[in-house]
Amino acid sequence: VQLQASGGGLVQPGGSLRLSCAASGFALNYYAIGWVRQAPGKEREAVSCVNIDDNTHYSDSVKGRFTIARDNPKNTLYLHMNSLKLEDTAVYYCAADINCTEIRRGHYTYWGQGTLVTVSS
Repeated sequence: VQLQASGGGLVQPGGSLRLSCAASGFALNYYAIGWVRQAPGKEREAVSCVNIDDNTHYSDSVKGRFTIARDNPKNTLYLHMNSLKLEDTAVYYCAADINCTEIRRGHYTYWGQGTLVTVSS
């Protein structure tokens, strides 16, 4: 079982990135899956999640700028990030559990390697 995040990099403020999370060993459509980030010296933050019924959730810090999407045939999760800010700099991880409430609580059945997003001018 593996969750592998990719797509991070260096971007200027106001720019965009698309993160991908490829799952192997289990089917994403049977789980809620989301993106969690951790910046240096800060607590982990669940920024976005999509439930099994495709209801989506966003933290206030990213609402209106980030969009989560799940491609079940590809078994891949995406995070489209627009209007990036300096404070979006963090390592972004994907995580899966029975529902988004558990992911927001920091409970993960599956948790993958992260990808670093650096927003800097």
